[in-house]
Amino acid sequence: MEAMVKKYQHKFEKIRGQMEQWDNLQSRLLMQFRNASSIIERLQVIQDPENYGSLKYMEGVTDAVLGKQMESLQTILLSLHTTLEEFHGIVVSLKKILRDGKQLVKGGSMQPTMKQMQLRVGVKPCLADCLDGLRLLYEMHHSEYLLKSSVVSALPKLALEPRYDAYDKGFLFIFSPLFLSSLFFFIFRGGGEAY
Repeated sequence: MEAMVKKYQHKFEKIRGQMEQWDNLQSRLLMQFRNASSIIERLQVIQDPENYGSLKYMEGVTDAVLGKQMESLQTILLSLHTTLEEFHGIVVSLKKILRDGKQLVKGGSMQPTMKQMQLRVGVKPCLADCLDGLRLLYEMHHSEYLLKSSVVSALPKLALEPRYDAYDKGFLFIFSPLFLSSLFFFIFRGGGEAY
């Protein structure tokens, strides 16, 4: 049993490297999301010629500024999707580590009994704890990945749909990018202060 626990410790060491990569991707995703939200928040202001002062009389200035902002937004959205693909790669890796961990128990020359699964050797965790830890890490990161994907997929829609106040006649309130950005930072910074 002790040899099997050591194999699980090796798996958790692999996961530690994955978690460091997850944290780095997290920082990148937050920066990209903040940049995309800022552009989306500006789009309504940019489209109003009255905000250009005397420049509003120059032909095409509104379209040029809007075009540049949409170009920047498209670049950021592509970067966001690339970052999400990297998150997905980590989730797939965690799933493989979990599957390999289950195989260690099932595929060995002798399958441990329930009592052996609960057996602790000194301060080391039991096999059941190791498997539960692998499963929990996978499920937690998989769920977070799905949530991130959902929030990021809402960004293009926010950029293209008009926004209405909650009190307008018959229109449903659509979350503003600023609200969505604050919510995103609250969720993914662990409930910390939104920036």
